[in-house]
Amino acid sequence: MIDTADRTLDARGLLCPEPVMLLHQVMDEVAEGDVVVVLATDPSTVRDFTRFCSFLGHELIRHEEMDGEFHFLICKHSQ
Repeated sequence: MIDTADRTLDARGLLCPEPVMLLHQVMDEVAEGDVVVVLATDPSTVRDFTRFCSFLGHELIRHEEMDGEFHFLICKHSQ
């Protein structure tokens, strides 16, 4: 999944609300259409990132859990 990203956000070891705050900052920095991979260990990121994308109009392309880590692939869309 990581090789298709324009940017990677490593939020492993961080707890809510830090991963969402960092994702918001990254989405402000990348261009429309860019794809961001997020690596996280907080299980609440599944709920938080799903809501974040829904609310702000970004596309949650895919998310998966691998060995206790949550990996998200998110495409930025204009707001």
